[in-house]
Amino acid sequence: MRLGTKDILTLAELTPEEFTSLIQNAITLKSELKAGKQSDVLKGKTMVMIFQKPSTRTRVSFETGMYQMGGHAINLSANDMQLSRGESIEDTARTLDRYADCIMARVYEHKTVEMLAEHSTIPVINGLSNTFHPCQTLADFMTIAEKQSTAGRLKIAWIGDGNNVCNSTIIGASLAGHAIAVATPKGFEPDDTTVSRAQRNIDVTLTTDPMVAATDADVIMTDTYSSIHNNKGTKRTEFFLPRYQVGQEIMDAADTDAIFMHCLPAKRGEEVTAQVIDGPSSVVWDEAENRLHAQKALLEALIAR
Repeated sequence: MRLGTKDILTLAELTPEEFTSLIQNAITLKSELKAGKQSDVLKGKTMVMIFQKPSTRTRVSFETGMYQMGGHAINLSANDMQLSRGESIEDTARTLDRYADCIMARVYEHKTVEMLAEHSTIPVINGLSNTFHPCQTLADFMTIAEKQSTAGRLKIAWIGDGNNVCNSTIIGASLAGHAIAVATPKGFEPDDTTVSRAQRNIDVTLTTDPMVAATDADVIMTDTYSSIHNNKGTKRTEFFLPRYQVGQEIMDAADTDAIFMHCLPAKRGEEVTAQVIDGPSSVVWDEAENRLHAQKALLEALIAR
């Protein structure tokens, strides 16, 4: 499958059919890998990975995915590039465009990935920005499809900070046709434009009450309270604790078969209790693994020969 978009910056570039096809292919790729079957569809292809912000899951899953499909990944931190010495984003994009087949960028400002995409002819994938995290959402909805496969229309509950992962989850819910309820403290709501667009297709509930969001939910999701901008350890917990911590009371309000999801890394005792994240409803390790398979499906759709 080839996508009808050059870049993946938010997931809103996809149609519902493309979103579903990517997830189905990711599930197939996962099954094939476990059966010992691998494809070299990215043989001869190179992806440049730009990391302004460090990562465990993003780097390892993309680099491993390229390797497993016969391609090659080059990792560049900000200090490895002329960006650190004043070269513009535009000139960086134009240069990498001549060397590679794809750029994956994990950055602070979303404008950075937009500029990379604008000034390159090769696909640009947003590996995380301050506003969106589309690759995480692909893996999350792959996990939901695996774990809630017998269900039709689901209710997803987001508890905590209306951050970049929350914004992308709202887009994912819209593409998948699932309702979503987001519970945040006042002032920490998700992006207004993202919410408004999703409300054209699905029910989006914004509330300050975590129990309202969690009631009868099929999926409970959360993330850390430390914003991508708060990389100097700025304290935000006073706005969230104890009310927005996902504990057993919140899980009990959800559907009996509800699953708990977290993009990781997690801070046990803050946004989630150890009882929940290490409990029987938690699927966080499957979710983390699925970053590999979902991103392989995305890379295949964007740059396979």
